Amino acid sequence: MKILAIDTATEACSVALLYDKNANQENANQENFDVIFDVCPQQHSQRILPMIDELLTKHGIKFAELDAIAYGRGPGSFTGVRIATGIVQGLALGADLPVIEVSTLAAMAQQNFMQHGYTSSKVLIDARMQEVYFGHFAVDTSAVELVVEEKQGEAVLSPEDALARFAELSHDDPLCGIAGTGWEAYEEVLQASQNASAVKVLYPSAEFMLPIAVQALKAGKTISVDDIAPVYLRDKVTWKKLPGR
Repeated sequence: MKILAIDTATEACSVALLYDKNANQENANQENFDVIFDVCPQQHSQRILPMIDELLTKHGIKFAELDAIAYGRGPGSFTGVRIATGIVQGLALGADLPVIEVSTLAAMAQQNFMQHGYTSSKVLIDARMQEVYFGHFAVDTSAVELVVEEKQGEAVLSPEDALARFAELSHDDPLCGIAGTGWEAYEEVLQASQNASAVKVLYPSAEFMLPIAVQALKAGKTISVDDIAPVYLRDKVTWKKLPGR
């Protein structure tokens, strides 16, 4: 199975490649992956295509050899989500590949589980304008494939409303972690309710979209280029009019 995953939804920019090891390598039947990750605000449009090219060239894989392309469909920066959407549309159309949409919030929860052992995660990304992108995910440890599942619907909320949502959860779960820039951006509001460990995952990484993408591909949960739809959550942005306008 070969899957390319990209994410540009936050200040971070990342590309990950799932590929099969060469047949003459040890453990040839094991799947392997590689990733390029960089925190580069406002440079995503310049960085993403060279990162993709570097990763595919390194492993000698052509677009036509991929089984699917996955991308961080949001929520996140409006511009960042649009960049990923446009890149994926172009690549998938040119190579006639199916597309897998992955929540950027879910990717962070997946990383929280795989790197730090948290079976559930409270994820908050700073959405600016005194709001956060909210997500709550958990892993069913009895399942065959250990991939996070959404427990409460994603939303854009005030920090106070996010706390109210999290208040519905059990506070006795020792394996519940937090993730995302929202916890730091609104620390004064949020810290009083949080007795878990500090944030260890600030940004989504395409590497942790791969397990979610693999499960989706096996289940046939892919979409065509025509059905790609970025998720902004916030459908209105306010601004001040200039004097006399």
